[in-house]
Amino acid sequence: MLLTPGGTAARPKSLRTSRIATALIVATASAALVAASAPSPATPLGIGDPLFPHLGNPGYDVASYDIAFTYHGDNKKPLDAITKIDARATAPLERVNLDFTHGTVRSVEVDGRSARFDSTGEDLVVTPAEPVRRGERMRITVRHTSDPMPAKNAEGGWVRTRDGLAMANQADAAHLVFPCNDHPADKARFTFRITAPKGLTAVANGLPIARTRHGGATTWAYRTHHPMATELAQVSIGHSSVLRRTGPHGLPVRDVVPTKDRTRVEPWLRKTPGQIAWMERKIGRYPFEAYGVLIAEAQTGFELETQTLSLFERELFTRPEYPEWYVDSIMVHELAHQWFGDSVSPRAWSDLWLNEGHATWYEALYAEERAKKSGVKQTLKDRMRDAYRQSDAWRAAGGPPARPQRPAPGQKISIFRPVVYDGSALVLYALRQEIGQRAFEQLERVWVRTHRDGNAETADFVRLASWISGRDLGAFFDAWLYGEKTPPMPGHPDWVSGK
Repeated sequence: MLLTPGGTAARPKSLRTSRIATALIVATASAALVAASAPSPATPLGIGDPLFPHLGNPGYDVASYDIAFTYHGDNKKPLDAITKIDARATAPLERVNLDFTHGTVRSVEVDGRSARFDSTGEDLVVTPAEPVRRGERMRITVRHTSDPMPAKNAEGGWVRTRDGLAMANQADAAHLVFPCNDHPADKARFTFRITAPKGLTAVANGLPIARTRHGGATTWAYRTHHPMATELAQVSIGHSSVLRRTGPHGLPVRDVVPTKDRTRVEPWLRKTPGQIAWMERKIGRYPFEAYGVLIAEAQTGFELETQTLSLFERELFTRPEYPEWYVDSIMVHELAHQWFGDSVSPRAWSDLWLNEGHATWYEALYAEERAKKSGVKQTLKDRMRDAYRQSDAWRAAGGPPARPQRPAPGQKISIFRPVVYDGSALVLYALRQEIGQRAFEQLERVWVRTHRDGNAETADFVRLASWISGRDLGAFFDAWLYGEKTPPMPGHPDWVSGK
């Protein structure tokens, strides 16, 4: 996400914070499992994420989602939906908690048999006809509605556009749209089936697998080829055109734009294959089956890296005050997230700096190159010097990069503070200064290759950086990631924070 402007080395001692965070998640999940199997009233659970302790659910691992939405042509009215979840129990379960709120549940089945259900907090608690044993697979089918109108005291979920809908589920809003295990630690494959009236186009993550016309409606089906976090799900419905082109190595690139704007935005969209090639030169092969830009006619206040199809506000491409190099760099920010955040997803939300710090890093590198060509001074060094001046204030306001403060109630996206953007890119700049450019670039490539399609945490990054550099970087990272004050910048003793 990017907020719109104005809109094998020894284990370092610094890993104690990550170990504590991991232990917290495990302990909370274990306690929750006891509650889930006890004969007590339904209660909301969570896996103990340091920032969102009630998000996610223990006791099972989701393999896939198959979600069908029926849109009736009015983006103020609920959609009819069926969500099918294939999962494996990782513990004995008398009840199964799903994250879901802001919709009406009509029925629930587990393995084809009717199941009791109850709602508590933001959880849908399902009681199967028979307890589920550890290791057993189960299919949960929920028939429900999905409300596109804003939820009270909640952010995200459906975004109402001028002509339909799109999704923006980061950080914890997918469960406002469909029942799920709404935490990036439980990634799964997705199939979407969207039925919409004639004249509308529906798109979703992944690649198309079918399109069927029946009466005055069309059903569009899409499937992902790689696991995906729930917060990265994307469905768009509207008067849209799908523009197709080819990226590096024959990669399918499809952009989804308001039909009336297809000519106007084409100069921007045709840059995408070159931007993908640029990223591949930096860190390696693009990790998914497709990519593209989704332009929504809505004011969201941010751009979002939904997997294989990044969401952008229309205004980014139509407002004349944004220079070309700047818009290009924002496009690269969301593209970089396909590696950092999407393919390699955070194990906990306190690892967000790994997502946004890296996306900001490559955004800044690209901006530097583009600015040189356009004659505008925009160097990475200058940007990082400015970030260094502000870093102490950012840490005081939002916490250090790897120990961010919790979001305020009802303001979940407030975790996207300056410290996780330029403040975290600053950590990467310091690391490059510390270990040298060659080791840094090797680290980046090995990182995305090692953790592709999985989850990783700060401790993993520290270990890998220490191994590649041949040094114990524990003390370095402890200061830069967890310190209240910004450490001295290697190679720049004259840089001063706060001045």
